[in-house]
Amino acid sequence: MNEWRALTDRCNDFFWPCLRRRTWLESRSLNSAAANEGSPRPGAFATTRWSLILSGADSKGAGKETRAALAELCRIYWRPIFAFISRRGYSAEDAEDLTQDFFVMILEGDWLQHADPSRGRFRSLLLKSLQNFLNDAADKTYARKRGGDVSFVSWDAWMAEAPSQLSISTETLNSWPAERLFDVRWAATVVERALRRLREECERKGRLRVFDVLSAYLTAERDDVSSVNLATTLGIPQATVKKLLYHMRQRYRWLLRDEVAHTVENPADVEDELRYLCSALAASSE
Repeated sequence: MNEWRALTDRCNDFFWPCLRRRTWLESRSLNSAAANEGSPRPGAFATTRWSLILSGADSKGAGKETRAALAELCRIYWRPIFAFISRRGYSAEDAEDLTQDFFVMILEGDWLQHADPSRGRFRSLLLKSLQNFLNDAADKTYARKRGGDVSFVSWDAWMAEAPSQLSISTETLNSWPAERLFDVRWAATVVERALRRLREECERKGRLRVFDVLSAYLTAERDDVSSVNLATTLGIPQATVKKLLYHMRQRYRWLLRDEVAHTVENPADVEDELRYLCSALAASSE
């Protein structure tokens, strides 16, 4: 746990300046009971999106709930897909078309029937499927016209949530392999989702001001936090500031874990996936 916490702090130190600026964006509620509680409920993992998807993969046509869960995961993680395709040398317009086509294949095709539960992680399976999709697309002698007969994916609606601006130079981003960019974008999305959820929870409790002031210190070292100054800013006792910051940090780490849990099939994979994603972000800052 201490190892993962250290990795989490490193990746958040790297992404915090750009991600914090985006917490004001209006975001969709996850409508999850677990998201409103201070700790996970026993057995809650079985209802995560990827577990639900895999459990319904063998049923012909899959149920509405399974399809909805798959559509939600695709909506959340379209940015790594788009970034990967763009990094492979496609223009922005072609990357948009290919991203749409890829998700149409995932959401409307028989992709679920080929999803192997033993592969476990949605991220890994999606990346492998994307690589195969692009290889097939490169062999085709035609291209779908923009605005054609497929309208299953509303691209404009997805693009309303503009990609987070990573605090990395364009030159550096362009030098990365597509796979590395995919992982970094994926990890950044996980962090951003956790921050948004934390902000929403604070807002529901009437503590938006507390979030705005204390959120910058979620990963700060104890010596770098002046509880006296924060207490003055918020107009509350110093002891209350320390208590609020402690609970916000605990909740934030749980939300990060919960976001990852929705993309793995086995609870035992959560910690490894967290370490991998946090390591990807930390390595990118070096």
